[in-house]
Amino acid sequence: MLLLFLLCSPLGAAELRMDVQLRWRGVPVAVPSAELAGATGQTVRLTRFAAIVAGVVLMRAEGGTVQLDGQYGFLDAESGRLALTLRNVPDGDYHGLEFQLGLPAAVNHGDPGQWSAGHSLNPIVNGLHWGWAGGYVFTAIEGRWRAAASGVSTEHAIDERGFSYHLATDARVMRVGFVALVQVAGPTTVSLALDLGKAVGGHALAADDGSESTHSGEGDALATTLAKAMERAWFFLEAKPTVVAEDVRRPAPRSEEIPGLVTSSATTPRPFVVPAGFPQPELPADNPLTQEGVALGEALFQDQRLSAGYLQSCASCHAAPRSFSDGQATSAGVDGIRGTRSSMPLFNLAWSPNYAWDGAKPRIRDQVRAAMTNPIEMKADLTVVVAELNRDAGLRDKFAVAFGSPEITADRVDLALEQFLLTLLAADSKFDRSLRGAEQLTEEEQQGFALFVTEYDPARGRRGADCFHCHGGALFTDFGLRSNGLDLVSADGGRALVTGKKTDAGKFKTPSLRNVAVTAPYMHDGRLATLEDVIAHYDHGVKRAATLDPNLAKHPAAGLALTAGEQRALVAFLRTLTDSTVSAAPAGFRGR
Repeated sequence: MLLLFLLCSPLGAAELRMDVQLRWRGVPVAVPSAELAGATGQTVRLTRFAAIVAGVVLMRAEGGTVQLDGQYGFLDAESGRLALTLRNVPDGDYHGLEFQLGLPAAVNHGDPGQWSAGHSLNPIVNGLHWGWAGGYVFTAIEGRWRAAASGVSTEHAIDERGFSYHLATDARVMRVGFVALVQVAGPTTVSLALDLGKAVGGHALAADDGSESTHSGEGDALATTLAKAMERAWFFLEAKPTVVAEDVRRPAPRSEEIPGLVTSSATTPRPFVVPAGFPQPELPADNPLTQEGVALGEALFQDQRLSAGYLQSCASCHAAPRSFSDGQATSAGVDGIRGTRSSMPLFNLAWSPNYAWDGAKPRIRDQVRAAMTNPIEMKADLTVVVAELNRDAGLRDKFAVAFGSPEITADRVDLALEQFLLTLLAADSKFDRSLRGAEQLTEEEQQGFALFVTEYDPARGRRGADCFHCHGGALFTDFGLRSNGLDLVSADGGRALVTGKKTDAGKFKTPSLRNVAVTAPYMHDGRLATLEDVIAHYDHGVKRAATLDPNLAKHPAAGLALTAGEQRALVAFLRTLTDSTVSAAPAGFRGR
């Protein structure tokens, strides 16, 4: 295949943007997708495509290469992240372009905590790091499928199954290349197409024979076949100068422009120490942690004046001994009215990309405000709250120290609470100590851990519980929004109430399993009372809803058939994730 494209420009170094267009058998496709034609009359719905790009090489027309080592990209269809920008590309004529889906071995197995917040290889950004299994998933393609003879509407998709293809390991780095004469002369965009129909659409699926999943284990022929198909599924479209739109983005606000935030020379910076093995979080740049701000937020967390009638504080539904949850299926507000969702525990919030069970709130301060003003929670009238707090001379002194002036505003209350909540960390459990050799798991706990990180794949002789798909890595969550099969049709729309998308119906945020032993009951509505109930649900209680996550939908309808001993082992392992230091009130924690 020979593709020619000539452009003229002065010498220099430029940005080269790679845009990727997704297709299914030649037709543009969005992810999540509608029903697509699969092999042998089957229908397919794509729910995920994500990949890591590295090792870009440009072949000079006059000979030699330009290797853009150390530059990485992350592609994710659902979030619309289908482009990457390469920097410091020398101007010139090139007659070839190559890249790989995957990473060099040293990078693949390096410490994921080395990557800065927002970096393509930060696990919080890409959700493709395998944690203790080692390395990254290079390409993930997931979805749902139905046999040709089914004819049952996906509205009640009991007969739909899932597929989950995770291509990885050093032996399966996928290399893609084109012959394409491109002249880089200033900012340039190369447009590529990836035909997922060619990558996986010709692959016939069958129930429980191993064709629905691969985790790229040694000797896995399906992973090798799919990796080779992925290499051949890319097409070069065109290259052209990048159209640089006028930058209308507002510059980052100065501290004096942020509502409620006034810098003060009297404050002491509060260090945020990232625990070993954790990824780098993106802390709010407009609300830097200070000792005084954290202490103020600590006091406000216990202050009942933040609610109507001064009947509740934040701590009323987020108690320290329960890892800042409340032990109720659903919490009661100031009027005794119970909500429809369980009180989420509060720890490791610095790593979360959004908040609440449906991910509706982008920042902690937004979630704080929502809880205070929700009519069936704290039901606060902010005007009344602010007026009452401003009558407290001692509290005004604390605001003066933390924010530079004594004025108490609703925005400053939010910021102080955000600072305090960012400091609640869970990172020192028995499991963590076992990783560093300070403690040893029992044989039963080790068995539970092995089940936790092993895929259920009887066709390849693997007997696991598949927990790590959603709860892998140091944080024990991927922060994804998923349907886990609690109901065929969820009474609570979940994420769909935020996005308005039918494909998000019944999806809720994946909670961390850290401290899970002290945060019962479980699920978004607290319907499962014990860890044993949770394990039983995933073993044999999953309902095959239309939006069920593919990593659960690929399991047999009868479930995993874990033995009683295996289920006990999983519970034993989950109990090793308790961090007693976050279950106790921080030093200096005082209520009103």
